[in-house]
Amino acid sequence: MAALAPPTQRRFDARGRRLDYAGRTLVMGILNVTPDSFSDGGRSAALDDALANARRLVAEGADILDIGGESTRPGHMPVPVEEELRRVLPVVEALAGLPVPLSIDTQKAVVAEAALKKGAAIVNDIWGLMGDPDMARVAAAHDAGVVAMHNRSTVDASIDIVPDILAFFEQSLERAARAGIAPARISLDPGIGFGKTFEQNLAALAALGRFVALGFPVLLGTSRKSLIGKVIETTPAERLPGTIASNVIGIMAGCAMIRVHDVGAHVQAARVTEAILHAA
Repeated sequence: MAALAPPTQRRFDARGRRLDYAGRTLVMGILNVTPDSFSDGGRSAALDDALANARRLVAEGADILDIGGESTRPGHMPVPVEEELRRVLPVVEALAGLPVPLSIDTQKAVVAEAALKKGAAIVNDIWGLMGDPDMARVAAAHDAGVVAMHNRSTVDASIDIVPDILAFFEQSLERAARAGIAPARISLDPGIGFGKTFEQNLAALAALGRFVALGFPVLLGTSRKSLIGKVIETTPAERLPGTIASNVIGIMAGCAMIRVHDVGAHVQAARVTEAILHAA
C-alpha cells in the first residue's frame, strides 16, 4: 500500500468534519430515496417521508446519513442520471443543516458532484473509485470523504476473495493518491453482498482483521442482506438479529463504521460491545 500511507490518527475527515472512531464505532444510517431498494424500497421515496426518517435516524444516534437514489440490489435496473438527481438533490439540500455529515451513495460522478455542491460531505462509491473515471477527481476537488467499496462485475466462485479484495483496495488507493485525496478522507468497504458467493461473503467477514490492518477505517455493510437469509431463512425485515451479530463481529475485528437500517438497535449493540472490549 505504498501508494497512499494510512492516516496517522483515527479520525475520518468528511469535508472538515473529523469523525473520531478511536474506540467508538461510527454508525451510518441508511436513507434510501428509491421505490425499489431490497429492504425498505418506497419508505423514503417521498420528500416529507425522507426528511422525517432522516431526523428519526439522527435522533436514534446516527453519526452519518447515507442517502441513495439508485437501488443496487441484485438484479436492479440502472437509474438514469436525471432521475437519480431528481430523487437525491432535494433531500440532500433539505438535510444539509443537520448536525451529522451526509453521504451520497452513488456510482455516478455527476451525481456525487451535484450532491456535494448541495451539502453532502462523503461519497460512498460501490465501485471504489474504479468505476466512473471522474469519481476520484470530483471527490478530491470537494475535499470529500470517500468510502471505497470492493465490487466485481461478475461472480466467480473459483477465486480466493480475500486477495481479490486486497488487490482491489490497492488499486483504489493508488487512484485516490493520483487524484490527491488525503488518507484521512478514505474508508474501505469489503463490499459484502456485491459480486461474491455466499461462501466468499463469509470469507470476507472472517478476514475483516486483515482489511483493518491496512490502517484505513473499514466500513462494514451487512444490514438485512441475503447473506443472513441464507444462514437462516428470513425476510429482510426479519434480519435484525443476524445483522447485529455480524456487526458485533465487525466491531470486535476493529471496523470503524457500520452501515445499517436499524440505527437505534445498533448504537446500543455497539456501545455494549465497546464497553466489554475496553474492559478486557
